[in-house]
Amino acid sequence: MCLQTGGPTGVLHVYQGGLAGFKTRLSPLALAALCRGRVVRVPAGSLVRVVGTELVIPCNVSDYDGPSEQNFDWSFSSSGSSFVELASTWEVGFGAQLYRERLQRGEILLRRTANDAVELHIKDVQPSDQGHYKCSTPSTDATVQGNYEDTVQVKVLADALHVAASPLSSPGPGLGRSLSLHLGEPFELRCEAATTSPLHTHLALLWELRHGAARQRVLALTREGRLHPGPGYEQRYHGGDVRLDTVGSDGYRLSVNRALAADQGTYRCVVSEWIEEQGAWQEIQEKAVDVATVVIQPTEPDYQVYLNASKVPEFSDDLTELECRVVDKRSMEGSVRVTVSWYYRVNRRDDDVVTSELLAAMDGDWTLKYGERSKQRAQDGDFIFSKERADTFSFRIQRTTEEDRGNYYCVVSAWTRQRNSSWVKSRDVFSKPVHIFWASEDSVLVVKARQPKPFFAAGNTFEMTCKVSSQNIKSPRYSVLITAEKPAGDLSSPNETKYIISLDQDAVVRLENWTDASRADGVVLEKVQEDEFRYRMYQTQVSDAGLYRCVVTAWSPVRGSLWREAATSLSNPIEIDFQTSGPIFNASVYSDTPSVIRGDLIKLFCIVTVEGAALDPDDMAFDVSWFVVHSFGLDKDPILLSSLDRKGIVSTARRDWKSDLSLERVGVLEFLLQVHGSEDQDFGNYYCSVAPWVKSPTGSWQKEAEISSKPVFITVKMDVLNAFKYPLLIGVGLSTVVGLLSCLIGYCSSHWCCKKEVQETRRERRRLMSMEMD
Repeated sequence: MCLQTGGPTGVLHVYQGGLAGFKTRLSPLALAALCRGRVVRVPAGSLVRVVGTELVIPCNVSDYDGPSEQNFDWSFSSSGSSFVELASTWEVGFGAQLYRERLQRGEILLRRTANDAVELHIKDVQPSDQGHYKCSTPSTDATVQGNYEDTVQVKVLADALHVAASPLSSPGPGLGRSLSLHLGEPFELRCEAATTSPLHTHLALLWELRHGAARQRVLALTREGRLHPGPGYEQRYHGGDVRLDTVGSDGYRLSVNRALAADQGTYRCVVSEWIEEQGAWQEIQEKAVDVATVVIQPTEPDYQVYLNASKVPEFSDDLTELECRVVDKRSMEGSVRVTVSWYYRVNRRDDDVVTSELLAAMDGDWTLKYGERSKQRAQDGDFIFSKERADTFSFRIQRTTEEDRGNYYCVVSAWTRQRNSSWVKSRDVFSKPVHIFWASEDSVLVVKARQPKPFFAAGNTFEMTCKVSSQNIKSPRYSVLITAEKPAGDLSSPNETKYIISLDQDAVVRLENWTDASRADGVVLEKVQEDEFRYRMYQTQVSDAGLYRCVVTAWSPVRGSLWREAATSLSNPIEIDFQTSGPIFNASVYSDTPSVIRGDLIKLFCIVTVEGAALDPDDMAFDVSWFVVHSFGLDKDPILLSSLDRKGIVSTARRDWKSDLSLERVGVLEFLLQVHGSEDQDFGNYYCSVAPWVKSPTGSWQKEAEISSKPVFITVKMDVLNAFKYPLLIGVGLSTVVGLLSCLIGYCSSHWCCKKEVQETRRERRRLMSMEMD
């Protein structure tokens, strides 16, 4: 197995949205590709950008397993380590806090170009955007092979390129105004370009002529200093009719000796800055300035344009087809050809300025170019632009959405052939708009449930069918969910809705909350007809009593294999009600140790009583669970302690304290829970929950409704005498030792320190006694 944990870091220069290309990596990516492991690629090399421009980093993944559409995560590091999360195609809140505002404003966004490719767009690049960008893909492979991430470095430079238009050097109006010329007259245009970049960069210059939305290259000066004429200008350049000269250190002059009809339009000077790194030239910046608009009056052909809607949608996802026809083509000889441009305009009721959006446009060579609105949908085959006949153009929307409602119009352009075989636009004619709209009526979905067969007692099969009808929903498919609710009089689980089984719009069945392992195949949901579904429950039990409904959702198809939720409806309930005179079970809790001292044994008895019909002990079994609530008022959630199933298997839940539990059946209807080595945390309200099982005459076991006992409060006290015995003994001992030590110190002090003084006192007394005797 080939295993590669990380992708290589490469270097590439990119200008705005342009990608110079992926460089071939022979190692280790080539090895990973040979092993057919996942390969994640970003451009190789460092990516040089200029402040204020747009950064586009493409990333793709290949040789992977799993779904065709892959997800991508982008992260950023200014130093190449400690990457922070930037953006993700599948996690909305993926980006770090410092990027949230830029993501919300759309300054940073991800644009998916294919199922296995995505582009990271950063508008208005700032110096803080310099660093390393890592593209990662979550694994969907059966084995870990190849690389799952790749990193590219981005360098941000200051803007040092200056481009400006110079005054015109020809008869006529000055800079910034239209230059009106007659056929055959000469004219000159000037442009200034210079850079103060600290790097060793080269400049390239392009003179561009724009005819409406179309652009045409006139002359280009490459970074190596070579001149290249654009398409249609080769003969005029080599014949000296069109030339480019330098004026001073930073001036560039475009000279046209004889103006032709094809020379009409706006002339733009486009300057790009290039840098050479690792033996390859990469463009790092481009600036453009409009120099002047040249107006030459050609002979206009005469014709009219009509637009009609041959197919109008009635629902979302319907087909829309528009036809743009050219009629009354007078003065249109063989040297004139027509093309079409399609536009969309939203119909608004306020006074806001309404702008038209270009959907697609043909140039003189009938090459179709898409606008931003239609580019992706045209690639997906949803927008189709075609030329049906020489005078008819069509536009088709395969699946019309509500966002497509509005006004559409076409513009037919006449192009005239020039002497150099090029085509120049001579006239535009607009059609009247066609309004595409349909009423969005509310979807109606009705579900009716019925019970085709009578239902008698536990153990029988329950069957329910659901019939669906809909309105204002196109080509609906239905998904069905079966739910169950407890009857209104059942207080054990009020307002609880249980999801049992579901069937989606692709007829895939899934068990929802049906967790009874012994009845894994006990429920079936199937599609009888396109609008009818049947639910069966085998070997019903008393615990199955309740209200059963069908929750139906209608789905409409959208682009590709996707579905859109149109409406959801709930059926009427079908009730399962067991009329039985069987036994009635009750549960109670008793404890002869409601108050214990910490460390003592707590005993709790769960006693089950049976009323009504007498049952043999062998025909009864019980599932018993013990719970405790650590509060006086039962205002906290219960904690499961231990459970014993009807087969005698005991399960003890994990707890946060250390006392031991034991649970046993001590009688036919008695169950004993013991808490050994009780602790302070063992206080609270204890109760048991019992699920009776009764053996039916047919020999099958039926589960009865679950019952719960009333709680018993258990208190755990502390033994005060034992708690203070050792501290008291230690205190008395210390006091005795301190007293004896004090007496010893006093005795020693009086014996040794005061002996002489006592003797002198005695002599004075004897002398006094002698004097008295005399």
